[in-house]
Amino acid sequence: MSGYPKIVHTEEGMRDGLQIESADIPIESKIRLLDALSETGLKEINVGSFVSPKYTPQMAKIDELLNGFTPKPGVRYTYTALNDKGIERAKEYTPPLTQRVHEFSTRVDMCDVFAKRNTNRSQAQQIATWPKQIEKALLRGAKEGGMTISNVWGSNWIGEATYEQHMLMFDRMYQMWDEAGIPVTKIGLADATSWCMPHQVERTIAGIKERWPSIKDFNLHLHNGRGVGLASVYAALKVLDGGDTLRLQTTIGGMAGCPYCGNGRAAMMIATEDLMHMLEEMGIYTGVDLYKLIEAVWLAEEVVGHSLYGFVSKAGPRPRYNKLYSMDMPHIETLEQAKHFIKGPKAYEGAHSPWQEPITSFMRSEAPGYKEKQEKLAAAAEQQSKSV
Repeated sequence: MSGYPKIVHTEEGMRDGLQIESADIPIESKIRLLDALSETGLKEINVGSFVSPKYTPQMAKIDELLNGFTPKPGVRYTYTALNDKGIERAKEYTPPLTQRVHEFSTRVDMCDVFAKRNTNRSQAQQIATWPKQIEKALLRGAKEGGMTISNVWGSNWIGEATYEQHMLMFDRMYQMWDEAGIPVTKIGLADATSWCMPHQVERTIAGIKERWPSIKDFNLHLHNGRGVGLASVYAALKVLDGGDTLRLQTTIGGMAGCPYCGNGRAAMMIATEDLMHMLEEMGIYTGVDLYKLIEAVWLAEEVVGHSLYGFVSKAGPRPRYNKLYSMDMPHIETLEQAKHFIKGPKAYEGAHSPWQEPITSFMRSEAPGYKEKQEKLAAAAEQQSKSV
């Protein structure tokens, strides 16, 4: 089957992003940001976590957030809850929150050190929970199962986890599901420590598809601390096809981090605006208004008090049609001046302009004789191709 996979995207800025920022950000600012995100065309937004404020004070006022924001029809609002208490709290706000679909999955971390730092469990303790998870699935009549590995390609403490190592771990999980008579249809690849590399992501997914054809649903949770997250998504798109589903989580501006991996805010995620821009340019419809999304990134920078890490929010999308730049605009040097793609000429007022006369070009559609010149160029190109 050809074509790109179905993309299911979740915006994680309100959760994975804000949980690494200051706990003192006013709840009114968070409400403004969530409302702005709701107007961008994003289909699914994680609003935050129902967790203890003792460990994650940034999420202490999630009840006020949900009471104060304006839900947008057609947007799925999801959440993170790590235990039954969190799930019960979330039920009070369902809707507008989307009810969770209970899925049965076995999970493990390739890095024992990260497992202990992040969950206070060893890898062996994580593996010991697999039989219980599968038993629960059997008792509830589950028709399918899933399996997830964190830090698939390695970590900052153990170095690289090889293809053979993580495929062996997947194989152990798969065999247990298979022995229980439950087919595995979903797989998760998580990378908190930014060890993903495009060629390794491609090899892993290709290996999974070849070994277990029943798996059609792939989740990629990639951090972008080393700048290859977007390239890794592209690698996944090359391997998957129209019969697959690819689930992705990103954050506006790449705002994210991990206090357990040794990189803090440097363990950022793929910037949502960069992902959406790439998908649209590849011909994959997103339904997202990139310009509104970029304005939400600028608002997020105002809320957190510092510049974020994406690229399209700084340079703008590739301009098309009526968004093409003015040809005789002055020199553009600063990030603030570069915002003219939304703010217009006022963004570069006072900038140095050396042009003595207006700049024009026959290559712009508004130029006199543009159509005729383009036809001549096309005819010349055709004639040249025939003579080769």
